[in-house]
Amino acid sequence: MILRCLFALWCFLLVDGATANECEVSLVVLGAGQDAGAPQIGNPADPGWQDPELRLTATALALVDHENDKRYLFEATPHLTAQLQRLDSMAPSAAPGLGIDGIFITHAHIGHYAGLMFLGREAAGAREVPVWVMPRLANYLRRNGPWSQLVALENIQITELAQGTTKTLAGGITVTPQLVPHRDEFSETVAFVVRTNGQSFLFVPDIDSWDTWEEDYDTALEDVIASVDYAFLDATFFDDNELPGRDMSKIPHPRVAATMQRLQHLPDAARSRVHFIHYNHSNPIRDPASAATQHVLDRGFSIAREGDQLCLAVQN
Repeated sequence: MILRCLFALWCFLLVDGATANECEVSLVVLGAGQDAGAPQIGNPADPGWQDPELRLTATALALVDHENDKRYLFEATPHLTAQLQRLDSMAPSAAPGLGIDGIFITHAHIGHYAGLMFLGREAAGAREVPVWVMPRLANYLRRNGPWSQLVALENIQITELAQGTTKTLAGGITVTPQLVPHRDEFSETVAFVVRTNGQSFLFVPDIDSWDTWEEDYDTALEDVIASVDYAFLDATFFDDNELPGRDMSKIPHPRVAATMQRLQHLPDAARSRVHFIHYNHSNPIRDPASAATQHVLDRGFSIAREGDQLCLAVQN
């Protein structure tokens, strides 16, 4: 634990040669687990009850524009309270209130939007926090409680995004949604491509299949990876042997093992851009000391961990 804490501190102070004071735009991993985190409900034997290092909060990123004192969240998870506290400790805001300048949400599954409830009158009582979502999700939030109350009381202010249309933020940061195939019971699902005046990243925490993305949306994973500096990819399950007694063919997520196999032909620099995220409590890469984690690292890929910080743009 001590070594991991020291490593996290080192990442905060020195990322790609830039100290925290020199970094203009940074990316913070607020959570890396699947929607329900870990330990999950009904799992009394989960090692995370005894070992805090094995606990997971749901996947979320924060984009911090230090130059303009802006902070943007990617996903509003059920662990929003703890995640915002982490962000406040790593990259505090001078703005009043929560210091959240906007939230981008990929889709309407609990780990990705349920944290909006903490912006309501029972908790923060926030005022007009910008929430950027696709049209189906916007309609769902406006028409269904308790989310509709957030709209009515102006705790949140919804702005609709469009497929492939870029949203420009302060400082010239751009965010572009890209539709991806996934279970879309209440909303469409998107990935986000984010570009700063320095580096860029892809965020796709949930997708059914890389092949289907290419076939249905004419988007090849390899091409997107080549166009960004970092790619945070769906790593819900490691392989098809992960859930004994269940037919995993009915749970369509790309397995970590299969994604690595697909991308193994890429040069070292391209593979190093890949950071696996959104891993289930059953996924062995959850444990930094596991053989599966070492296997991923040995093949040249990375695993996102809560508290990771990357400097995307350095002050001139």
